[in-house]
Amino acid sequence: MPFFYDNHKQGYANYSEIEKALSYPRDWTEESVAELSLWFYGDLTNILEPMYVAISNSTGQSAVVVHDNILIAAVDVWTQWVIPLQSFADQGVDLTDVDKIMIGFGTRGNTTIPGGSGRMLFDDIRLYRQGEAAGE
Repeated sequence: MPFFYDNHKQGYANYSEIEKALSYPRDWTEESVAELSLWFYGDLTNILEPMYVAISNSTGQSAVVVHDNILIAAVDVWTQWVIPLQSFADQGVDLTDVDKIMIGFGTRGNTTIPGGSGRMLFDDIRLYRQGEAAGE
């Protein structure tokens, strides 16, 4: 999936986000699921912004996990990011009722500070049991 982000447009939010409403699976604890995995491909010409994944419940409660490498948007090889679901649960999201997943660049909710722009590719967004995403 190609994703273009542009966080420096006048009159717009200064973060970019794509969102997918979920109908199934919404219970991210079934089958002992413990990790969210996604693969991405950046570009050396991207103007850097933090990359994040957020999930939310039907109650509106959301949680955000930011990739720990600020340079990640410039990585021009397919790279896997594995996120422990506990990272979301620790922020108060009920993993038995996940209704949306979001992927974004910039600081979620930022409406004041302009940022960067670029193009990313995403693939294979999946849930795994502990250690299965990394092939353990």
